[in-house]
Amino acid sequence: MAGTEDRVFDGDLIRASLFNPDADRLFVTFRQRVNDPGTFSGASPVHSFIRHNHAHLHLQSRHNDWYINADTLEIAKVLRDLTARYRRVSAIGFSMGGYAALRFSKPLRLRQLIAVSPQFTISPRLLPGDARYRDCADGFDDALGSLDATARRSLQGVILCDPFKRLDVVNAEMIQTVFPKLRICRLGGGGHPASRVLRQGGHFGDLQTLLLSGEVDPARVIALHRTRRRESDHYWSHIAKVAARRQRPELAEFAAERAARLVAVAQAGRNPPDAS
Repeated sequence: MAGTEDRVFDGDLIRASLFNPDADRLFVTFRQRVNDPGTFSGASPVHSFIRHNHAHLHLQSRHNDWYINADTLEIAKVLRDLTARYRRVSAIGFSMGGYAALRFSKPLRLRQLIAVSPQFTISPRLLPGDARYRDCADGFDDALGSLDATARRSLQGVILCDPFKRLDVVNAEMIQTVFPKLRICRLGGGGHPASRVLRQGGHFGDLQTLLLSGEVDPARVIALHRTRRRESDHYWSHIAKVAARRQRPELAEFAAERAARLVAVAQAGRNPPDAS
């Protein structure tokens, strides 16, 4: 059955669950960094892909180790054998999950990817200016985690990043040197991960639709973001902070007021007045 989990890899540190295995195309997702690592989460299928004749593979790492651990090489072998049966493989990954999609792109035979605010590395030796994930970097194996050594360089798709998040842009540009066919989409005010405006508006499914269509058009991703940001309090709050930091008080005030109005409208919608 399509909704039945097939545990195709059950290691101590990495787990892989497959749904609807007999389809001819494969969609892959990855657990991103979590606040309470140490256990695996329950896996469930992405029904929008199952309905369109895709198998769905979900990978997760027990800890926030960016999938670089004692199971890394073994899961790569399993993925290489597993994906040989599918005529097309696509994926979405966020932050740590985006890095994992890049790291396993070759054994996954990955063709199309939407990577949302991914890292090039968390190694303090290779990227000393990015200290955001130092809590995860202890023991990180630079060789095992090297994207340059494991890349499927023909991989196509997009890297989504917020241009106001400087380190996310740095990582995106480094990734593009290894994956030259990935296009960088700068989604201003998107935050980290850069899809927060789309998620807030309930339109993240639009990105999934782009993957289902076959090719991910960067212009369409940017257009989606620009349309949805108008009614996003997250976007306007972010713009207010950036404007204040850049000493543009009028823009900061306008953006803060816009964000406050949107929050008030949303709260009123959740708590309509009592008609009695």
